[in-house]
Amino acid sequence: MSTAQNPRPSRRALLGLAGLAAVTVPLAACSAKESNVAKQAKEGTGKGYIAGDGTVQEYSGKDRSNPVQFTAKTFGGTEVDTAKWTAKATVLNFWYAACAPCRTEAPTLRKLSNEFKDQDVQFLGVNVRDEKAAAEAFDATFKLSYPSIRDLDGGVLLALTQYVPPQAVPTTLVLDSQRRITARILGVADESTLRSLIKTALSDAA
Repeated sequence: MSTAQNPRPSRRALLGLAGLAAVTVPLAACSAKESNVAKQAKEGTGKGYIAGDGTVQEYSGKDRSNPVQFTAKTFGGTEVDTAKWTAKATVLNFWYAACAPCRTEAPTLRKLSNEFKDQDVQFLGVNVRDEKAAAEAFDATFKLSYPSIRDLDGGVLLALTQYVPPQAVPTTLVLDSQRRITARILGVADESTLRSLIKTALSDAA
């Protein structure tokens, strides 16, 4: 009685299969990654591009920071010294021009800065990457009227490193009238959320 034997594949066939496997696996992984990024883009979260995910953290009472302290210059050359601030609330937004989520939230920042301009709320951008031309082009594109600090040396970011992770851009901070941080948004700032956080800072001042 004879036993049937499976033919052994040749060395060339084995090498061909191995090469096919080596190509197929990365392609599958790449396809899955693209699918996730595309889904996130449709959701408007900006995930896959920045560290922030829209997480909101509020601080009250003894949990609030010491008064924020730094000096810097805006792209227009104006000196900024937080010790001289008298606004009832301040919105600090960390951004740079090529950041897709920063572009997503720019209309929200423009709308709210106009909405609260008569309520003693100041908006200030903190640009962490751009030269003057790129920053001004961004402002012109999105019609932003509030100034931005040029923070290429990271001095402002360093002063607020406890609240602004270096890779989490955009990040938005809301400060009260005593320059203490009352809230933080990591990632794209939602309009209704940021409006509520500003109103909370204003009510504290009142």
